[in-house]
Amino acid sequence: MPRVAFTRNLQRHVACPPCAVAGLTVRESLEAAFAQYPKLRGYVLDEHGALRFHMAVYVDGVPIADRRALSDPVPEAAEIFVMQALSGG
Repeated sequence: MPRVAFTRNLQRHVACPPCAVAGLTVRESLEAAFAQYPKLRGYVLDEHGALRFHMAVYVDGVPIADRRALSDPVPEAAEIFVMQALSGG
């Protein structure tokens, strides 16, 4: 099963320890995590279900390509990492 982990920044706002989920895509995997942590959805996805601009998702250390539909494939033993993308100088 894929494992989804969230940064400490998100964990400050919503209790969301790492969890094992069922999912063949990033969307399916995140939806399974949101089923466990419903309040997390609004921090990660916008009102259209796309990844928020300030969020980043990595599958096995590689940034996802599809930020809108979240259709990137997720291998069976993948590590999905969800973090806030920081910018500035």
